[in-house]
Amino acid sequence: MKSSARASALAFRIVATVAVAAACAATAWVKSPAAAPDGGSGKTLTGNYLAGRHAQSMRDLGAAANFLDAALKLAPDAPDLLRRTFILMAVEGRMKESVDMAQRLLAAGQEEPIATLMLAIHDIKRGRFASAAGFLDKMPKDGLSSYMAPILKAWVLMGEKKGDQALAQLTPGSGEKATMSLRTLHAALVSEILGRADAAEKYFQSIVDEQKTGLSFRVVQLFGGFHERAGKPDKAQALYDRYRKEQPDTQLLDVAFLRLKSGAKPTQHVATAADGVAEALFDVASSLTQQNARETAMVLGRLALYLKPDFPVMQILMGDILEADNRLDAALTVYNAVGRKSPYGWSVRLRTAALLDRMSRTDEAVATLRDMARENPKEDGPLVNLGDILRGRDRFKEAVEAYDEAIKRIATLEQRHWTLLYARGIALERSGQWQRAETDFVKALEFEPNQPYVLNYLGYTWIERKKNLDKAQDMIRQAVKLRPNDGYIVDSLGWGYYQVGNFQSAVQELERAVELRPQDAIINDHLGDAYWQVGRRREAEFQWKRSLSLNPDADLIPKIQKKLKEGLAEETKTAKKPKNG
Repeated sequence: MKSSARASALAFRIVATVAVAAACAATAWVKSPAAAPDGGSGKTLTGNYLAGRHAQSMRDLGAAANFLDAALKLAPDAPDLLRRTFILMAVEGRMKESVDMAQRLLAAGQEEPIATLMLAIHDIKRGRFASAAGFLDKMPKDGLSSYMAPILKAWVLMGEKKGDQALAQLTPGSGEKATMSLRTLHAALVSEILGRADAAEKYFQSIVDEQKTGLSFRVVQLFGGFHERAGKPDKAQALYDRYRKEQPDTQLLDVAFLRLKSGAKPTQHVATAADGVAEALFDVASSLTQQNARETAMVLGRLALYLKPDFPVMQILMGDILEADNRLDAALTVYNAVGRKSPYGWSVRLRTAALLDRMSRTDEAVATLRDMARENPKEDGPLVNLGDILRGRDRFKEAVEAYDEAIKRIATLEQRHWTLLYARGIALERSGQWQRAETDFVKALEFEPNQPYVLNYLGYTWIERKKNLDKAQDMIRQAVKLRPNDGYIVDSLGWGYYQVGNFQSAVQELERAVELRPQDAIINDHLGDAYWQVGRRREAEFQWKRSLSLNPDADLIPKIQKKLKEGLAEETKTAKKPKNG
């Protein structure tokens, strides 16, 4: 079948605390049936508590926090309720309430790493570094706390004007091996603030030398900015060029390249102790997100933004987490807070358009991308994204127009553009422009000869059109070898056998496709057809009925109903268009 390409070492003690304290694993933002019509809370302890837990089960964290807070007011000394409500408030970024609850938790003698960390951050924000150091000393000596605490303590020491002691906390090679890169990065940042440029450069360079498989954008941004401020624009240019070579489609460095041309120098991203702590929280949150410890990452992100509200990399990370948790309105709010003049402004607008489409606000998404395309007549990115959105909404002719304009803006198509050719090929084929589509698929395969999705799409369509049958089946077999557990591609192989009348082989492959994708209406329908042709009539009827139960496309329903009444003619070879691609 045609198809578009379709907690770990760091999740220590704090992760466990989050998981226990709230199903704050709570994710999708759906209106909770428990919420009162006016958004208020109930009057009884039991009612509010049950409503809060129900809101959590419905994954509506805002309502859950409100209801549990109302319950807590009626039972202020209930420790488990206080802990649950505190975690929800922290995840929601309601810092005033969170700080108050953190103080109450510690006053009650409860060991709560997140509460301890929050009070340390609260003191850092107010410049109370000695008090913050006291809280950091109370953090657990193992797990995530041991990973973060030395870096946070270093920045607290910087706040106290104790630079040498701060660097001693960050000595590369001390502590766990896993923390070495993070310590080195922060040693570089501290060294620059202290005016020790040679040491800072060595620290930065050692990190870059380690990143042989791909540079971190954040490291490139920080080190490149350091080079520019140090009067070494050639070194900055070389670093930016290396990153752009690795990530040719990036727009993240556009501001840096313009700045280099103008001769202006960037301000320091990390210039104060509070900035350093926020950076450390971002670094750890980013690592936790990659390891699927999103709840803890969310808390650290909220703390980072509490210290440094204008922090685009953290805002983008928060938006990513919220999107992954299906909290789309909240993600949109976070993205909208990133200014257009930020180095991240352009990429955030692209994200916002994709998010608007996901929220079924497609017209707004289209308008956003068209505006971006007009603003920058040389940039193809908005038009590619526009084509993808329109194709995803079955607006194939409009998608072709967007892709055509994007390709006009590309001076020379390169290997990396195979995805664009594949996407336009699909839109062309679906809008009845087969000759152009075929050309795009063939060109995409010239760039990526073993790309399974292109092999599958082109091979399947050739079979439908009774063209290049031997080559088409070879292509689909190759796609299956590359993606043996992709039910859609296996379905293509089986349906290809069906089209040429090899029904026994069709049954064999389609049975496997159904095992891989049991909930797909078209694959089940295909298997029913194959069963019929080999004389397994009852099984055929079962598969057709099952297909009807799986919400098939509207145009498929009458065809299946007709087969249930009349069966199939022997050796029919009428192909059906699969729904995805």
